[in-house]
Amino acid sequence: QVQLVESGGGLVQAGDSLTLSCRASGFPFGTHSMGWFRQAPEKEREFVAAISWSTGVTRYSDSVKGRFTISRDYAKNTVNLQMDSLKPDDTAVYFCASHRKAYGSIMSIKPIEDFGSWGQGTQVTVSS
Repeated sequence: QVQLVESGGGLVQAGDSLTLSCRASGFPFGTHSMGWFRQAPEKEREFVAAISWSTGVTRYSDSVKGRFTISRDYAKNTVNLQMDSLKPDDTAVYFCASHRKAYGSIMSIKPIEDFGSWGQGTQVTVSS
């Protein structure tokens, strides 16, 4: 079955950097787009970033564009999220997710509806 295991969360100060990693198994990683989402206390889960199955296309939410970078390593079946210039508003549980369909697009209006498998999440806390 699909397994997504996140790691790399922690407590950092505003302005610091952090890299999250997600190890995927149980499905053909090379044919599935991958994404990162986050959920802050008492808020809905929101889209952060996505990378297409072919790595040629990435997408970011406006709130993280220019600060976060998503990448994937086909040899290791991992997808990473490099987070720079972190802000207290970035505090949330971060989830890795795989697209529901092989060769699926990451450009839909509601990307959260396109991702069907989720990891358990990793906590990121940014202090001011």
